[in-house]
Amino acid sequence: MNKSSTNQRLPRAKGIDMGTYYTPKECAKKVRHLVLPDMNRKIVEEFIAILGMRGIFEEHRVPIPNKVVMYGPPGTGKTLTAFYMAQMLELPLILVRLDAIIHSHLGETGSNIRKIFEYAKASPCVLFLDEFDAIARTRESNDEVKEMARAVNTLLQCLDDFGDNSIFVAATNLENELDRAIWRRFDTKMIYSNPDESSRRQYVELLINDFERDAGLMEEACERLSGCSFADIEQIVLKAKRKAIIEHCPLKRKHIVLSYEEYYPSIKEPKQLNS
Repeated sequence: MNKSSTNQRLPRAKGIDMGTYYTPKECAKKVRHLVLPDMNRKIVEEFIAILGMRGIFEEHRVPIPNKVVMYGPPGTGKTLTAFYMAQMLELPLILVRLDAIIHSHLGETGSNIRKIFEYAKASPCVLFLDEFDAIARTRESNDEVKEMARAVNTLLQCLDDFGDNSIFVAATNLENELDRAIWRRFDTKMIYSNPDESSRRQYVELLINDFERDAGLMEEACERLSGCSFADIEQIVLKAKRKAIIEHCPLKRKHIVLSYEEYYPSIKEPKQLNS
């Protein structure tokens, strides 16, 4: 893949850029605490390896994958995966702004979709569209606005004509809402869920790192945070560390307990941890 960038300006709508531009270096800073489940890590590693063997795959007439859809609950690492892929491919990441893309005027949403895809075709990048269901919602619903149905048609055309200079990555929490024709355009699919015990422990260790703490805190914190998303865990641990800093003391059980109760993650049966 050609990693050279162009000076082409991002397209604009409503007076703002349609996306936010991140350099590979900026992407690297965002993924310092990324923990990928084994299956998703293998998928990403294989995806990147294939892109590095373009000539061999072309020789065998095997298409190069460049469209990824990620789905699962919020806060489970989908966005960070997109940043990680951009970092590993040494490509800029363009985070599409839905507030700029979606327009109430007839035909404008489809036109904006086409413009951002044309930008990505001309400027090698990882084009990332979060909350993908906002523009890729099924056309089968009787309540579907005709304008958005037309936008889905445009999106399908853009995916078919995307070429192979860039990578398109989409993420959604509502995979069942996506149009069935959209699903068929993706060559790589990744499922996300809340972290299991191993991933949770790895993530808590990354977050606490060398911060002074009571003996045994790591194990108890991991048990307490069972069922939380990565985003929940991050907020609770950071809140607990702030409490410890204010009190000028090591990180204690009570800091995790209070932070958990204050943050109140939406978990049906939270684990108990005595203070």
